[in-house]
Amino acid sequence: MNMIANLQTDITPDGPDYDIVRRVIELITEDYRDQPSLEAIAARLNQSPTQLQKTFTRWAGLSPKGFLQAVTLDHAKRLLRKEDMPLLETSIEVGLSGPSRLHDLFVTHEAMSPGEWKAKGGGLTIRYGFHICPFGVALIMVTDRGLAGLAFSDSGDERACLEDMTCRWPNACYVEDLQATVPYAARIFEPGKWSSDQPLRVVLIGTDFQVRVWESLLKIPFGKAVTYSDIANDIGRPTAQRAVGAAVGANPISFVVPCHRALGKNGALTGYHWGLTRKRAMLGWESAHA
Repeated sequence: MNMIANLQTDITPDGPDYDIVRRVIELITEDYRDQPSLEAIAARLNQSPTQLQKTFTRWAGLSPKGFLQAVTLDHAKRLLRKEDMPLLETSIEVGLSGPSRLHDLFVTHEAMSPGEWKAKGGGLTIRYGFHICPFGVALIMVTDRGLAGLAFSDSGDERACLEDMTCRWPNACYVEDLQATVPYAARIFEPGKWSSDQPLRVVLIGTDFQVRVWESLLKIPFGKAVTYSDIANDIGRPTAQRAVGAAVGANPISFVVPCHRALGKNGALTGYHWGLTRKRAMLGWESAHA
């Protein structure tokens, strides 16, 4: 298997801004109680306030100040409020075999059989490629049945990211194939390409319990969030919150299967396999585009 990651031309419409965005979010996370001004943030990052405002707004669609409000604990709690209908009971909720709408990113999914899962990837050819995206470097992994993996890393950490993903299906054959993954990158990260006419095909590779948890994640509307206990109730296992948390953490198709929308009790962000800063970035990015 070729373990060399080849980064291609940026496939997002706004340019590779995530490194600056990541540093801003980290600073906001550390100092949010002080409500840092744009000027203070810019000085810490050796940026001009005007340029930082333009870069951040181009990426997120709102200012650093607005983003601060979008990723605070209070905002997370608001996402969990249930208004007039039971949690997960929305107009976009569908059955097991039907097409599932993930915000405006339409997804149709299938699960591999238990036998296929037990083979740990045996007989599967998984094509992969690295691409710049709004959240750093994305590792996209596809089979002939659809998207099987989506992971994230910072520049320079691609090898570790690839090893993390390949150990999940150690018996698969891995082929670096950017021609196969570029269409998926554009489809996932460019909102203009989200269309019900061309649903994104996803294949879920996991245990029966994991697949049920991931299917529950697919029901969470764009710009909303749920707790692990909500998911446990949704799949009919109300006492299995810890197991639900483990299944959420093992989700191999991050962002598309939106494990970043799963929060702890009272809206705490808890952990995220690809880093809490990236989780905050995803929630804030979605808030800006909701």
